[in-house]
Amino acid sequence: MKALVVCPDSMSGVLLAGPAVRAVAASADHVTVMCGPRGALAARLLPGVDDVLVREAPGAGDGPSAVDDADPDGLRGRLAEAAFDAALVLTPPEEGPPPAALPTRTAHLPRAGGDGRGGHAAEAALATAASLGFAPRHGDDGRLRVHPAPDTTGLTGNGPYVVLHPGTGAPVSARDAERAAEAVVLLADGGHRVVVTGGPEEKGLTRRVSGDTAVDLGGRTDLRTLSGVLRAADAVITGGTGPAHLAAAAGTPAVLLGDPEGPGGTAPDVLRVVRRLLARQD
Repeated sequence: MKALVVCPDSMSGVLLAGPAVRAVAASADHVTVMCGPRGALAARLLPGVDDVLVREAPGAGDGPSAVDDADPDGLRGRLAEAAFDAALVLTPPEEGPPPAALPTRTAHLPRAGGDGRGGHAAEAALATAASLGFAPRHGDDGRLRVHPAPDTTGLTGNGPYVVLHPGTGAPVSARDAERAAEAVVLLADGGHRVVVTGGPEEKGLTRRVSGDTAVDLGGRTDLRTLSGVLRAADAVITGGTGPAHLAAAAGTPAVLLGDPEGPGGTAPDVLRVVRRLLARQD
């Protein structure tokens, strides 16, 4: 059986779909994940994924129909040629209706779609997979997972360390950067070696936060390498849900400086490694 899983266009969205992808892979001979460019790197880290198809997110071009009309990557033809037997659609409503971007042949497959409401996104995705007949393998605990990460000692140096990832996916204010730099000093004063991580566009931020105290890895890791840095850490501190979910998938305790479920939410059980929610809703 060949199965298609359509995932949200974000690192977090793809990582949270991971348990459902593994459930599909337990029954299917070949699993293809289709997602936007922001989630593609994460999709390649998921166990059970054989192929990744990248589609532009709805609205990225001239409008929601841009994918259908232009189809710059020949996506419709590739989907039709793949001859899938089932399709699991996990994209939320705000990303637009994924079936509109699928060829007619694929749109008539046995399929199930979920909007992620009524529970945590990972649990909702598993429930949607179950509605299509895909159950996890015996012993699969439903945690977030990624493929084993590479050894990153060459980047971090020897010895235990704590990761601070100051980026949140949005511009960080000078006040927040100052507080992150203060946290690095406090952690170091507490006897911890600190590694600061961030993407290529965050090198200025990580340099400022690291100062002369922490190891600055800003712009020096891709997603797979970052998973290795997080896996070897004692703990990860971040204001972004993406790095927190990646830490969870790597099996490392995470302190998320914010609420992953929005106002009034609670720390999701599926992360398992999040022990306390450190946030005030007021």
